[in-house]
Amino acid sequence: MIETVSPSSPLARLAHPKESLSAIDPETAAALIVSASDVALVIDRLGMVVDVAFGNADLAKDAYREWIGRQWVDTVTLDSRPKIEELIRDTTTRTASRWRQVNYPAAQGPDVPIRHSAIRYGADRRLVVVGRDLRAMAALQQRLAEAQQTMEREYARIRGAEKRYRLLFQLASEAVLIVDAGNQRIVESNPAAAALLGRDAKKLIGQTLADLFDEGSAQAAQSFVAALRVAPRVDNVHVQIAGQKESLLLSGSQFRQENAAHFLVLLSRLAGDAAPAPPDKTSMLAIVEKIPDAFVVTDMDRKILTANSAFLDMIQISSLEQARGELFERWVGRPNVDVDVLFANLRTHGSVNHFSTLLRGEYGSTEDVEIAAVSVPGGPQPCLGFTIRGAGWRASRDQLGGRELPRTVEQFTHLVGRVPLKNLVRETTDLIERLCIEAALDLTHDNRASAADMLGLSRQGLYAKLRRYGLGDLDDSQATN
Repeated sequence: MIETVSPSSPLARLAHPKESLSAIDPETAAALIVSASDVALVIDRLGMVVDVAFGNADLAKDAYREWIGRQWVDTVTLDSRPKIEELIRDTTTRTASRWRQVNYPAAQGPDVPIRHSAIRYGADRRLVVVGRDLRAMAALQQRLAEAQQTMEREYARIRGAEKRYRLLFQLASEAVLIVDAGNQRIVESNPAAAALLGRDAKKLIGQTLADLFDEGSAQAAQSFVAALRVAPRVDNVHVQIAGQKESLLLSGSQFRQENAAHFLVLLSRLAGDAAPAPPDKTSMLAIVEKIPDAFVVTDMDRKILTANSAFLDMIQISSLEQARGELFERWVGRPNVDVDVLFANLRTHGSVNHFSTLLRGEYGSTEDVEIAAVSVPGGPQPCLGFTIRGAGWRASRDQLGGRELPRTVEQFTHLVGRVPLKNLVRETTDLIERLCIEAALDLTHDNRASAADMLGLSRQGLYAKLRRYGLGDLDDSQATN
């Protein structure tokens, strides 16, 4: 049933908009236009701004009232002028023009974007132009663009991290399994794990961790999983592979991914199951371990990788783990001088022999030592090797070049009465000073800047003493530097 509408009802008035809107007076219509838009302009038929009204307080603050009396096309930016000309040309008295975005120059900051629509009215064909401020929308669009760029950068970073993880996971020599903590099923395995377990990598996916081991190791595997749920890390759980006689050690830790807990499980052979080293290599390793001279291997960044027992005894520590990863100069060399010279020679020549320096124990003891070193840049892991031998009393005596000081009270007594005390003190001081300078030059391979640092002298002071004792030739440029 269709309901009839009474002619006096509001619905009937809305059905005839011309009759209902014609009763609105001009002042009300103007107020309505201003309140419905951010800016309203009246443009004469020549394109000049006759009047301006603002419904947006922010636009009113920018002193756009100076538009009155100017050509509308002159108030916008250069790129917006064709849009203004097209809008004026296409506007008719029957229909409003389509919306166009134009930009107005701002006193400070970026241009102000405003979206305009216009309609002609009256006998003189003036334009009524309404505008909506698009700065809030532009700010939202800018934030959206920045958020999108941030997401793209983050996505690229995550994708790069995943690519590196995949590459490391596939190329790692250690056998690794990723296990779902909920159902204990294998999610991922690397080629090393498949080779160690003797199974196809694709067939490992979906199997439970317990399926990999024999019945005798089932309890150990369950205890391993239970411990992983409560402990940050579990190490060295002994299990045996199903259908094989080979035994493994399980180590692992828990991590979360996509709101789910997973186990990172490392598989390794027992020490007895590892492939035996060749007999000659085994003998050599045993000799290096038991040789009385200290032997140290470091990486190219001077961090200790391994060392024998003699070195541990010299630096007064009980286990290799305390030394592994520490810098070589923590125990060897005089601060800021010796080690830099040693490694500089290693980089230049590849080997160093009879390098005299100082070794410091963990509890404050010191010992004069002699180092032979070699650089091994090739191979799977570039490294540096050092043998360290205590210099002893004879080496120290040889370093004096045959010019020894009296070492006992009796020897000093023999000089008393024969040499004036003042002369004895001065000559002894001169001899000590000369021997120290010679030792510093010898330790630094005649690097006079390093020798001056070692002795605590300025370069000019060292050059003066070198001239005094006739140690080396100096030209004028060296003496003044």
